[in-house]
Amino acid sequence: MKSQWILFGWLVASSMASAQEPPVNITPDVVYGHKDGLAMTFDVFTPKEKPNGAAVLFMVSGGWYSNWTPPQQTWGMFYPLTSKGFTVFAVRHGSSPKYGIPDAVSDVRRSVRYIRMNAETFHIDPNRIGVYGMSAGGHLSLMLGTASDDGLADNKDPVMKVSDRVQAVVAFVAPTDLTIAVREAPNRLPAYDRFPALDLAMAPAKAHSPLFQVTADDAPTLLIVGVKDDLVPIAHSQRIQAAFNEQKVVNKLVEYPNSGHGLVPMEMQQAATEMVAWFETHLAAPK
Repeated sequence: MKSQWILFGWLVASSMASAQEPPVNITPDVVYGHKDGLAMTFDVFTPKEKPNGAAVLFMVSGGWYSNWTPPQQTWGMFYPLTSKGFTVFAVRHGSSPKYGIPDAVSDVRRSVRYIRMNAETFHIDPNRIGVYGMSAGGHLSLMLGTASDDGLADNKDPVMKVSDRVQAVVAFVAPTDLTIAVREAPNRLPAYDRFPALDLAMAPAKAHSPLFQVTADDAPTLLIVGVKDDLVPIAHSQRIQAAFNEQKVVNKLVEYPNSGHGLVPMEMQQAATEMVAWFETHLAAPK
């Protein structure tokens, strides 16, 4: 489930107009929490011109590994969003193999709470927050769309009292059912042996599978898949779309016939256009 976000960044950066300096203000390494004495961080990319007040979180995750890259090298990948006025947050989580999927889900949920609590600082509307990611990042995006809450009122940490709900989701090639990927699964694909994060018992695997968390109040969700994907087969997205339809959750599934787990360049660019349009529709300012 290696994420294609580096390739995505290269594609969109190469297709955009050249600029001597980034058309965004970059705020690097904002600390949204701590664990085991370590800081959890995200980078902020704020449009210099005509910010629209909406926020989009990008899940920095592939195989539930989350790596740091200098933000001066990654701003281009967010240009399709920042050029439309969206403020983008590149969120890192506790990385595999040290941290597992439950940790990653908990981390990114905290990031939403922190961003919403500090919405005024980031000049965003706390009620217009979207999220997207690829592969494992798509899984985490779907978990935010399906398994969030309105805040934990009894928690002593003020961040945890804030809602971690999002208002729109875009999930690229995302695994939705971990119960068929963990070691206990009888027909598990051998390729999953490469991902230590999938060393989960069946119960937590189900609890952290978006497919089993779908309810009627979930965020509008765009699913983007490659028909030829043999790592995260298209059935993952088809099954969760069926669950969304049953619960009458607004959703759309876009299938790209020439792509596998990594979308081919032309279809990746088409997918980026679909993503931006989805966020423009579902994170629009109220009239």
